[in-house]
Amino acid sequence: MEIPVFNQVLADSIRQHWDLDAMSDYGEFTFQYKDVARIIEKLHILFEEAGIQPGDKIALCGRNLSRWGVAFFATLTYGAVAVPILHEFHPDQVHDIVRHSEAKLLFVGDKVWPHLDAEAMSQLQGVISLIDYSLLVCHNPKLQYARENLNKLFGEKYPVNFRPHHISYYQNGPDELAIINYTSGTTSNSKGVMIPYRALWSNCHFGVEVLGKEVPAGSRVLSMLPMAHMYGMAFEFLFEFTHGVHVFFLTKLASPSVLIKALADIKPRVIIVVPLIIEKVVRKAILPKIQDPKVRLLMHTPILGERIRKKICDGLTQALGGEFYEVIIGGSALNKEIEDLLHEIGFHYTVGYGATECAPILSYSDWSTFVPGSCGRPAPRMELKINSSDPQNIPGEILARGMNVMLGYYKNEEATRETLADGWYHTGDLGVMDAEGNVFIKGRSKNMLLGANGQNVYPEEIEDKLMSLPLVAECVVIQKGEKFYGLVYPDPDKVHQLRLKEDDLKAIMEENRKNLNQVIPAYCQIVGIRIMDKEFEKTPKKSIKRFLYKDAEV
Repeated sequence: MEIPVFNQVLADSIRQHWDLDAMSDYGEFTFQYKDVARIIEKLHILFEEAGIQPGDKIALCGRNLSRWGVAFFATLTYGAVAVPILHEFHPDQVHDIVRHSEAKLLFVGDKVWPHLDAEAMSQLQGVISLIDYSLLVCHNPKLQYARENLNKLFGEKYPVNFRPHHISYYQNGPDELAIINYTSGTTSNSKGVMIPYRALWSNCHFGVEVLGKEVPAGSRVLSMLPMAHMYGMAFEFLFEFTHGVHVFFLTKLASPSVLIKALADIKPRVIIVVPLIIEKVVRKAILPKIQDPKVRLLMHTPILGERIRKKICDGLTQALGGEFYEVIIGGSALNKEIEDLLHEIGFHYTVGYGATECAPILSYSDWSTFVPGSCGRPAPRMELKINSSDPQNIPGEILARGMNVMLGYYKNEEATRETLADGWYHTGDLGVMDAEGNVFIKGRSKNMLLGANGQNVYPEEIEDKLMSLPLVAECVVIQKGEKFYGLVYPDPDKVHQLRLKEDDLKAIMEENRKNLNQVIPAYCQIVGIRIMDKEFEKTPKKSIKRFLYKDAEV
């Protein structure tokens, strides 16, 4: 098929939605599409004066902001390569990525900049603030002059008014490099994923295909995930911008109170979340209300049960703004107990599956056809298969090919060869696929453990059951020799509320261990639980960095 020029799609959206709201820093200000267009032109003047050429790298590191979004679009539409960097990365990681990517410019947020060392990124021509686009560091006199005289230069270029017909963007090719996105390092150090324009277009078009009618131009969406991660970028930002949807950025830490107020104010038409967020909401807002055995019993009676389930579902829906078509959950596995409850009350949710290397979508189903426990069916323009002798019953590695797949890892040919082998992207995830094409993930191949009898053990499946037991807030299952252990971080609020001492906690966790072993096979029984005194380290998408704990003392 003929793949549209992605930068032309951006230009067409700006022209079509010229007077609509495009991006807002929640509670602060709003850019309309025409404002975005004008700022893009001004940034292009800066790039040109700085000597930036198509193919040069421009890095962005800061929390979600409207000016982050505009700088990103200015980079692509100029023909430069965007290098989004998660602002949660350690300063040394940021320095390494800026150097490794050979970025010529860095757009940086006010929370990040004080912790960075400009001398560690000496190849940069300039560092530009994401608060007001002022120059924080400049090694290029032409760039300095252009920034100081930007309005004058813009006026000379467009002496009357800047109008839609003035828009003229770099015409990219489908396999041309658009983004180098450094992974968040769940299992190892970050790698620079080279994402082509075709993958950006395919993911955005997928959004239009599955949500376009339900999330029309003028709708509102709340951006909660970092835009420097492909999940948040694709489905809380790129799809919306190309479709005339108004994106609100929280700009601050999404505490429960801030989030609930923002959802009530914005009333988003679709909600994109990682499991941790929805699980916290359910555990705080719903589970306490249905702990009473009488309520649980009534929930399963014919008429009254239906009313109770509807009331619970309505309460959760209103807590999330009340006007969304569906909640899309992705990024990591959803706890089975939580999912069973969401399904039982008829909540409009679905679970998708993606990877940075596919920018990110691999599989998805609309909430109305979603099969609980799965992560949907292969997305349009993508083909998935299970590398197994019996793909419906025996887990194997999930392989993918299609328009969304990356070009490879930047400056890492060995990793590229390993991951893009035999024409397929090797996800590293293990799963099965039913006859209808629904994908069921069992775990990461790198996480898979081997029992004493040679049986494969998927720690995620054990952790899912452990998470449902009393006081368990987070957990990881590790292996020592032939034995398995649980690392558990207890729920601090409940521990404080119940005034539990260390011996009390140990007794409860031992009871949890015994109860867990009653519902899991003998070959993966847990022989002990270690209580952790702080939360597990996580990636910005809230996946536990389990590789940090495989050698933990037990």
